[in-house]
Amino acid sequence: MAEIKADTTTTHHQKQLPVTVSESDISEQKPQKPKRVASLDVFRGLTVALMILVDDAGGEWPMIGHAPWNGCNLADFVMPFFLFIVGMAIALSLKRIPNRLLAIKKVLLRTLKLLFWGLLLQGGYSHAPDKLTYGVDMKKIRWCGILQRIALAYLVVALVEIFSRGAQAKDLTSKWFSVFKLYFWHWLMGASVLVIYLSVIYGTYVPDWQFTVQSNNGTVQLTVACGMRGKLDPPCNAVGYVDRKVLGLNHMYPHPAWKRAKACTENSPYEGPFRNGAPSWCYAPFEPEGILSSISAILSTIIGVHFGHVLVHFKGHPARLKHWVTMGFALLISGIILHFTHAIPLNKQLYTLSYVCVTSGAAALGFSALYIMVDILGLRYLFLPLEWIGMNAMFVYVMAAEGIFAGFINGWYYDDPHNTLVYWIQKHIFVKVWHSKRVGILLYVIFAEILFWGIISGILHLLGIYWKL
Repeated sequence: MAEIKADTTTTHHQKQLPVTVSESDISEQKPQKPKRVASLDVFRGLTVALMILVDDAGGEWPMIGHAPWNGCNLADFVMPFFLFIVGMAIALSLKRIPNRLLAIKKVLLRTLKLLFWGLLLQGGYSHAPDKLTYGVDMKKIRWCGILQRIALAYLVVALVEIFSRGAQAKDLTSKWFSVFKLYFWHWLMGASVLVIYLSVIYGTYVPDWQFTVQSNNGTVQLTVACGMRGKLDPPCNAVGYVDRKVLGLNHMYPHPAWKRAKACTENSPYEGPFRNGAPSWCYAPFEPEGILSSISAILSTIIGVHFGHVLVHFKGHPARLKHWVTMGFALLISGIILHFTHAIPLNKQLYTLSYVCVTSGAAALGFSALYIMVDILGLRYLFLPLEWIGMNAMFVYVMAAEGIFAGFINGWYYDDPHNTLVYWIQKHIFVKVWHSKRVGILLYVIFAEILFWGIISGILHLLGIYWKL
């Protein structure tokens, strides 16, 4: 997330994200201080806010949490939105660095930073905010995660951008295919990614597999019967098979969304005890940010970098918006058709092609709407908290979305570890006032988390403090 901020400069003299970019700022190289694309900051801030909302309120409102398997809920838009923003940021920044080796060095260093923070925050070392302990058994460390997926997509697309840097000096007409032709290497990479993904997911034979679980009677070994290829159901898909073989079951996410599926629990879509006779795979781990699905996720970043290229090369708001909106609707409609014709289901866990199309189309249309309101109509003041969050995205992600700040506050409890300031505020200011835990938690997340961190980010912005990668 912060790499987005650090990547969206219009010159190489500053690593932060730009604010509003006019046509002259994009089409002409001027020696003045670079400006920020305000709508991109707002979109990034909105995505971070959505992550906080679905993570912290999704337990009470499962319709906004991740879909148990097929389908696409609000939470399922967060990751592809981030990857789309990363792509736009790449287009706005890397071509401004004149030295190719310097650009590669920056990309590699930022990738390593993302991997480090990903392992630290989601590898199992941090137990915040629920537990006041730290540390991870290296035999069970989780290798994959949100920042690791962003790191992979960023690395691949940024390197393609650097090695196709000759395109930056060329003028384009506003014709539809001109920008596609200029950056054909990006689309060749996208086609290669798609071919690899589809070949593996439909062509890999998935045999029966076993895993062990702890029960009241000790360790029990369970078997999942597969012996097939080309299936996209929870137990027998190639995405899980590749992760089990490469990562190992002990290094995969132990609480996948499929545990809320109807086949597993009668409380679906809420969490709850498993049904009697629930399929064995309900007890198994699954990696939602796994290897094969992360390869497919590169497509979201390639689409994002294309939208950034349109911003860089096309002169005038109408030309940009025409391209963005047309492509956004085309992607959205294509994904919906693939899903409802049962050709390729929408599935975030597998990062299917229909999922790429729907979420990228939604990102395109969402960004276009913000571009109109913020950069054209000048309604920026309506979105200031989101813009401030977007300018310090990594800081808010770590402190709020990963619960580090809440974990710190929970460390100061009275008499009982559960009797903390966070719990008191939730119970007495929100839940009791509204006489509803669901409504109280939702309002707590909106006001005590999202708005709170918007204000904190605004103060940091006034002080010129940003967390950069």
